[in-house]
Amino acid sequence: MKFGKYVKTLLFLLAAVCLLAAGCGQKEEGRRQEPKKPGDYDIYYLDSSAMRLVPQTYHTDTEDIDQLISELMEQFLTVPKDLDCQTALAEPGSYQEFSREDRVIYLYFDAAYTSMKAEREILCRAALARTLTQVAGVDFINIYAGGQPLLDQKGAMVGMISGADFIDSISDVNAYEKTELLLYFTDEAGEMLYPERREIIRNINTSMEQLVVEEVIAGPQDFTLYPTVPRDTKILNVSVNDNVCYLNFDSAFLGGSMEVRDYIPIYSIVNSLAELGTVNRVQFSINGSTNVMFRDTLSLDTTFERNLDCIGETGQ
Repeated sequence: MKFGKYVKTLLFLLAAVCLLAAGCGQKEEGRRQEPKKPGDYDIYYLDSSAMRLVPQTYHTDTEDIDQLISELMEQFLTVPKDLDCQTALAEPGSYQEFSREDRVIYLYFDAAYTSMKAEREILCRAALARTLTQVAGVDFINIYAGGQPLLDQKGAMVGMISGADFIDSISDVNAYEKTELLLYFTDEAGEMLYPERREIIRNINTSMEQLVVEEVIAGPQDFTLYPTVPRDTKILNVSVNDNVCYLNFDSAFLGGSMEVRDYIPIYSIVNSLAELGTVNRVQFSINGSTNVMFRDTLSLDTTFERNLDCIGETGQ
């Protein structure tokens, strides 16, 4: 992978840095990963300096998902009077509505949303994701501004966003390390997978799971091997929970004219991720939905485990 891709990731992380505090004007503590009790949710605001996110516990007995999302958004847009904080959204009036499909909340803002400075917009994005993905059954948010999908500073579509996309802090933003990956690609027949060892220099703030998937999409460096995934596939989100890696791709993953067996793209990724030791199973989704048939033969509405039967013998 080219070094420039890591520089791009580094710049994004630099902008997204936010140290979490337990409350405005109070001693900083670690961010709570789970609500203290049923009905407790963290609403994320900006501190008075607009430099970091602050979670404030909010309790509700609302159980209906759509009503709960509306209630959390109301809290998000209105800061309690006793807090020395501000809403992460610079123009609260720019929020219009939301819709929900599968495990994704689509948030709609008017064009004023894009007038925020880049650093604040990223913090706002993080605050929205962390607040709303606490709702059971919600894994991602997707932001629209002025009727169009949100774009980043490079003009690329932001797409699906999860709370796990944002880090709490970076101890050394210039830290890089050499990493060896074991990736799986196919041969000319497209029926079996073969390993390729690859050494790369990576930014330590990039997850290994994301790195593996990016490298698989980039294709093999060994001239005797062939790619397994369309190169125009975009990664919308990568997250890991309880050794399950959740991969969200755009629809390009379903296309491509590569003449490979149907299982090859799936297990090229699954087997490569399994080599990390942190992933036992992989759940694929397309634009946030798992209700998809891959090449009309494999349902993505399941998790996939390492498959040794599709790995061919090699002289390596």
